[in-house]
Amino acid sequence: MCKLSIIIPTYNIEKIEINCIDSLLNQKMNDYEIIFVDDGSTDNTISILKEKCDEYPDKIRLVIKNHTGVADTRNIGIKNSKGEYIQFVDFDDYIDDDFLNKMQEFMKKNIDIIKFKLKVINNKQNRIDKIDGPIFLEEKTGEQAFNILYKSDVLLDSPCVYLFKKEIFIKNNLFFKKGLEHEDFGLIPIVILYAKSIISLPIYGYNYIQSQNSITRNSNLERLKKQTRDVYEHYDNMLTKLNFIKLREETKLNVKLYYTNAIINKMKNIDSDSLLEFINEFRKRKMQKNIRLTNIKQIIKRLIIEINLKIYLKLLLKEILWIE
Repeated sequence: MCKLSIIIPTYNIEKIEINCIDSLLNQKMNDYEIIFVDDGSTDNTISILKEKCDEYPDKIRLVIKNHTGVADTRNIGIKNSKGEYIQFVDFDDYIDDDFLNKMQEFMKKNIDIIKFKLKVINNKQNRIDKIDGPIFLEEKTGEQAFNILYKSDVLLDSPCVYLFKKEIFIKNNLFFKKGLEHEDFGLIPIVILYAKSIISLPIYGYNYIQSQNSITRNSNLERLKKQTRDVYEHYDNMLTKLNFIKLREETKLNVKLYYTNAIINKMKNIDSDSLLEFINEFRKRKMQKNIRLTNIKQIIKRLIIEINLKIYLKLLLKEILWIE
């Protein structure tokens, strides 16, 4: 048993510069482990990781599995972790040297989820941007936190900006959906809703490396169509999960609105020839009813969507209309 398990999925990473491992080994906090979960690499990845394990046997562990995707890889990491808390780090990213030392204070308070902030870094290690979001230092319930975060936090569903109590996943049987893309979108909002306590800190400790690959990785049309189909499945799973969480009706409406807006935003990049499939899925679920009618702008949004969703998506793509 240790305080924190850092879970790092890997797959064919031999050509990636290893800033991640160095940043994790430079931490001043001692009570943590690093778990690499390799997703069936076919290059020299495993040999590189084994060398690191041999060099730091008390700090690093390696789990090797068949290639089943990042969702299943993270699940294996959760199940193999020994920490009270877990953190997800992508191999091509890194954390600040003093990051875990800052987090110790909050882990000692036994808070279920600790949220922090992210910096975007380019390949030359220059900061491009700091991703802001709501801050609350007083503990909130998961329900209260979601109702704050869903309105303006663009990284609400990113697992890389949280420390999670492992027991939330295990006790409630919450795992990433194997075989689906956007697995973070499908799971993290639900994990938040299950939490008894959350804080959101103004600490920018995670560094996201924005490479050319990360900028263009969603440009493939067939992959984009699969992702869009997958987010509908995540929406359906969310509806099922809401039946098992004790929430106010207003919160349930907010969750549905959050998922609906995300799906609309995803559809705006689908080509016109393929769009009918996804519009039909939207209408089949009557998702237009998730749009609030509390002000004139929302009424206009819902009216346009009900009349012609395709027109709304065109306006959205041109950044003419976006109403929460």
